[in-house]
Amino acid sequence: MTGLGPGAQVLYWLPELSVLVSDRLWGLGRMDKFLVKKPSLGRSKQKLLGTTEETCGDLDCAGEESGGERKRPRPENTGTDGSLPHSPWQHIQAEGLSCDYRILFGQAEADEILQQLEKEVEYFEGDLTKVQVFGKWHIIPRKQVTYGDPELTYTYSGVTFSPKPWIPILHRIRDRVTLATGHTFNFVLINRYKDGRDHMGEHRDDERELVPQSPIASVSFGACRDFFFRHGASRGKNATRHIEPVKLQLAHGSLLMMNYPTNLYWYHSLPTRKKVLAPRINLTFRKVMASVKR
Repeated sequence: MTGLGPGAQVLYWLPELSVLVSDRLWGLGRMDKFLVKKPSLGRSKQKLLGTTEETCGDLDCAGEESGGERKRPRPENTGTDGSLPHSPWQHIQAEGLSCDYRILFGQAEADEILQQLEKEVEYFEGDLTKVQVFGKWHIIPRKQVTYGDPELTYTYSGVTFSPKPWIPILHRIRDRVTLATGHTFNFVLINRYKDGRDHMGEHRDDERELVPQSPIASVSFGACRDFFFRHGASRGKNATRHIEPVKLQLAHGSLLMMNYPTNLYWYHSLPTRKKVLAPRINLTFRKVMASVKR
């Protein structure tokens, strides 16, 4: 078991059962320090490219106190032909951490996609809603399902998942991710959080089915939620180093690319936020190897 360190109010951090009691546990500052700054383009050139402050995505969620509603400007000019909104990439970097973030869908399109996901995605039931933690089975604090190419499997926390066949709305999202990044994906894990009480414990996406050094594309719809990275060497009472955690806030319609080697060194989590009343759906697109035998 891994302790949370001095001052913690939770004694043990279980990957699927943990609750973050207080931001004090993280010792967080602003996450701006982790952004890689780029040269300023100047106001006129920003307007030409559609990347002024009025149209850019942000890493902050101003509306968390009111149930997760966003209060910042958003790009609205996503084309019906699948063209991308004018939102620049923001690179997030720390020791062993490399991520890229942007708004992928404008407000109206993101709202439409969220409604379709709520109607069309069919979540797992029964034993597939449980995970194994230290030899005991527990019901996960959210809804979950996988979709993907035939004959793929994906195993974590003692459960092997076989994906459901792709549906059109997932093709649409996946195609947009590919257009934005140049990467293709054959599998997606979908998690639905009904409100801020649903959460995801601290973990790494390092399963052996994943194509080595491949990125993971995380697309979020609905309530804006805090998302944390913690370096493996800084976890618990026996931490060997002090490396500051990284806090992000993932907005409605956003894309976070977790690039290699992030999942080798950093654990991530989505902690409980009781003031968030709205649902959130997160899709993590992955490259899974079909040849892995278990």
